[in-house]
Amino acid sequence: MNLVILTSSRADYGIYLPLLKKLKFDSFFNIKIVAFGTHLAEKFGNTVQQILNDGFEVTDKIETVFNSDSPQSISKSMAVTIDKFAELWEKEKSFINYIICLGDRYEMFAAVTASVPFNIPVVHIHGGETTTGAIDNSFRHSLSVMSKIHFASTQNHADRIRQIIGTDSGVYNVGALSLDNLNDVPILNLEEFEQKFNIPINNPVLVTFHPETVAYEKNENYVQALISALSVIDKQIIITMPNADTMGNIIRKKLLEFAGIKKNVFTVESLGTQGYFSCLQHCAFILGNSSSGIIEAASFAKYVINIGDRQKGRDAGTNIIHCEVEKNAIIDAIKQIENLPMLNTKNIYGDGFTADKMISILKNLKN
Repeated sequence: MNLVILTSSRADYGIYLPLLKKLKFDSFFNIKIVAFGTHLAEKFGNTVQQILNDGFEVTDKIETVFNSDSPQSISKSMAVTIDKFAELWEKEKSFINYIICLGDRYEMFAAVTASVPFNIPVVHIHGGETTTGAIDNSFRHSLSVMSKIHFASTQNHADRIRQIIGTDSGVYNVGALSLDNLNDVPILNLEEFEQKFNIPINNPVLVTFHPETVAYEKNENYVQALISALSVIDKQIIITMPNADTMGNIIRKKLLEFAGIKKNVFTVESLGTQGYFSCLQHCAFILGNSSSGIIEAASFAKYVINIGDRQKGRDAGTNIIHCEVEKNAIIDAIKQIENLPMLNTKNIYGDGFTADKMISILKNLKN
């Protein structure tokens, strides 16, 4: 079976990784990896190199990201992505059995949109989820409509896919693929983490805050509220940088300025899968609005303060505390966590064997 796998950022690549490892060593599959989006941007860490370092070949590198993060630039980036992928699909149409895409990014939507006139079947991972604070809903649900096979992360998300596409056909609840990484990604100890990232880790608060893209004009106020709350935390703080959404640059700028004036605050462009999981293992709790807090954190028995609406609507476990993006609300949530018992709960997103389920389904499709 010939598969083309689309990866547009460090985030989706980290999720894909356990599936890619199994596909690479299964003679049933021939895979081509196409890297685009922020993977090829120096500003975001040139993360395509991580794919190569992990031993995978990147068949095509397609530059699609503009320097600006304005709505107009993002729209233009989508147009460029469609144009460039039209050429790729024309070249590859006779090779491909399935395109595999993941998530809800505008770059991913554009790349798959370009495939529709070629009638190439699409496999979509992480459909059916809802994030009311991001325009990603439109892209995610559109990807579901354009796809033939759907790998959902929970039963609720699978049911929502069926509502969106109007049929039960091709919808599978397999769990969250990123949890498979827990089975074979070694966790760095404190000394190894410090050597790799030059950060002497000390029970930190792990912060990942991305723009809210529905009311994007509020993001400057939101990041200021976050910083105001972080300013009174007497803990080490490790901040991973925001992604390439509308108003992401202003959040990045404010967070870097904050790290420059407050002691014991560290910023990292990308920790990678191993580094991020290691930080999850060693942190006190997670603060921000990243899907990683919703999906992976429970497997590390960590509480998460999920601020704002970016993840609102996504299935959340009992380890998640939701609050507004407001200084006092965030501080109150931190105090609440400090008084909670040790977490002891299963992860609602699965058991860490999602890649095997996906591969079994793909093989049955061929049969």
